[in-house]
Amino acid sequence: MYPTPRRNILAAAGTLLAAPALAQSPWPDRPIRLIVPFGAGGAVDTLSRTVAARFGEHTGGQTLVVENRPGAGGTIAGAFVAQQRPDGLTLMMSDVGANAIGRLLYPSLPYDPMTAFTPIVHLVNLPGVLMAHPSVTATTAAEVIAAARARPDGFTFSSAGNGNGSHLFMELFLKRAGLKMVHVPYRSGAEMVTALIRGDAQFGFPTVSSGLNMIREGRAKAIAISVPGGTPALPGIPALADTLPGYNTAVWHGIVAPAGMEPGLVARINEVFTRIITMDEVREQVFRAQAGTVVPGTPEQFATFIRREYETWLPIIREGNIRAE
Repeated sequence: MYPTPRRNILAAAGTLLAAPALAQSPWPDRPIRLIVPFGAGGAVDTLSRTVAARFGEHTGGQTLVVENRPGAGGTIAGAFVAQQRPDGLTLMMSDVGANAIGRLLYPSLPYDPMTAFTPIVHLVNLPGVLMAHPSVTATTAAEVIAAARARPDGFTFSSAGNGNGSHLFMELFLKRAGLKMVHVPYRSGAEMVTALIRGDAQFGFPTVSSGLNMIREGRAKAIAISVPGGTPALPGIPALADTLPGYNTAVWHGIVAPAGMEPGLVARINEVFTRIITMDEVREQVFRAQAGTVVPGTPEQFATFIRREYETWLPIIREGNIRAE
């Protein structure tokens, strides 16, 4: 039995809106570690290093040291951070797997993502794009749905692995539309997109940044965007919510710390990272590199967001019997 997400996450976040501003707080008085749950060179690493490069400007010259701990869908990093002291010296660039749904995907996970962390600040959302091989005649989400209903189990979709965002985004689409397709998991986003443009699969649901070049080159076509309003990175491509009202999902990242952090320290860390992520130069870099949107807020808002993510993916994972192990 899993704990109630709302109770545990909000308890971890604490009563933070009442915390006083801590402009004179000594944090940070030494270098801070930012644990990144994926390898160097990927989207999460790029975001982390973008933030780290501006850290000293808002902390009196202190440094944010990026430390990559990849593996097991981010849960190796999650397990490490969960064991650290909540003293502000070790933070984590959060991800849905390591910090929300990890135990659903990895039942033997040695920590509970819903109780092991203090949410501090939501940083960015990276939209996904429903893509199709050029041989698919459908050009809109409605046409894809109609074609798939006419050919139950006749289409395949590629993903970057069981439980990966590209898998879950597609499963949510299929569930909302009442469809079935054959899932073909690969080991990475690059392999997933390659399989799609090669014609080994008819559909895929990567992040916009992962599929953008293939779309621009005409080797794949964009059908719909995963967030309401679409994205300026693919102008003219409608949101999936225009066809399936309420569909709204993205890859997201933020800053979390080990559970039990003192509310005043949480407020101070939130303040620093909010200043960094809302810099015009950082916003532009996040969009250029990842088609991402900056979405800061309070620790309590981030806690609520994580709880909603858990509740969104819980039925998808359980009904689909999705396991990453």
